[in-house]
Amino acid sequence: MRFVKLKLSKIFEILFFLLVMALTFYTVFSRNDLLKIFSSMQHLNPFYFICAIFSAVFFVCMEGFMIWYLLKLTEKKVSLFRCFSYSFIGFFFSGITPSATGGQPAQLLAMKKDRLSMGSATLSLMAVAVLYKLILVLIGLGILLFWKKGLSAYLGSYMAFYYFGIFLNALLVFLLLLLMLHGNRMENLLLRIENFFIKIRLCKPSNQRKKAFHQLVADYQETLHFLLKHKSRLLFIALCTFFQRCSLFLLTWFIYRGFGLSGHSPMLVMALQASIYIAVDMLPLPGSQGISELMYVSVFSSVFTDALLAPSMCVTRGLSFYFLLTTGACTALFYKIRSHYSQSR
Repeated sequence: MRFVKLKLSKIFEILFFLLVMALTFYTVFSRNDLLKIFSSMQHLNPFYFICAIFSAVFFVCMEGFMIWYLLKLTEKKVSLFRCFSYSFIGFFFSGITPSATGGQPAQLLAMKKDRLSMGSATLSLMAVAVLYKLILVLIGLGILLFWKKGLSAYLGSYMAFYYFGIFLNALLVFLLLLLMLHGNRMENLLLRIENFFIKIRLCKPSNQRKKAFHQLVADYQETLHFLLKHKSRLLFIALCTFFQRCSLFLLTWFIYRGFGLSGHSPMLVMALQASIYIAVDMLPLPGSQGISELMYVSVFSSVFTDALLAPSMCVTRGLSFYFLLTTGACTALFYKIRSHYSQSR
């Protein structure tokens, strides 16, 4: 029965993802001439297009590199290529699940199939995830601190989404730090919240849930000890995370130059793309579909010409999300087939 429920939940997630994608495509293309969009895309400079592809792949592979860099502390034989695969698998499952909740569990499952230590795998993934969110918050606050007026002018009514995105990401980082620094208190708080929900009959008592709370707190506390024990590696991973984030924002500037446009600096284009990412990052939509495209058209309307706005959005989102999602899906399928083949032998 549990297996059936698990399968049904996966089917629901995939159907929900496809529905959102269909609505997104309809919203984007119903207002634009498809022939003109594809015609404009054919004039994209090949050099800048290749640079954009490299930026997209670099974004995912850099996460794999960081996982490999941390795993090497305990797993001497772990392969860098395998870690790239874990990153693509994580991107795929994050992209098809609301708020990117499916990425890490899928990565842990792939690591388990490769017979890596679950303790080392969990520590590495948690360390990368915490720094990933922390750097995003710092970038968002930096843009807000040094360029608030300019940002407000470009974002317009979407500025509220930006503030909301900053708040949600900062809140998540704050809660993660509390789990690390005050684990026992946070565990007691989680148990009290659970008891409250049980009293009002929103959930049933569960020893398994209590064990999950305890394991969650223990994992984050262990991650803190791990990071403090390897401070030099922590700083290096933080620097890598910053460049990883910037690579995805730089992709939009490559598309901007690829269409032969000039007059706007790389920093401005990157800051605008970063603001979109921050605004939609925590929204409960698979891959932030729909809202990402709508914000892009609004925010970049004064950067790209009217004729190139829709084509630039198609290429940017196509490379930064759908291309990587497809690559991740192929990687996940390969692991599924390989696992099935190994079990049948």
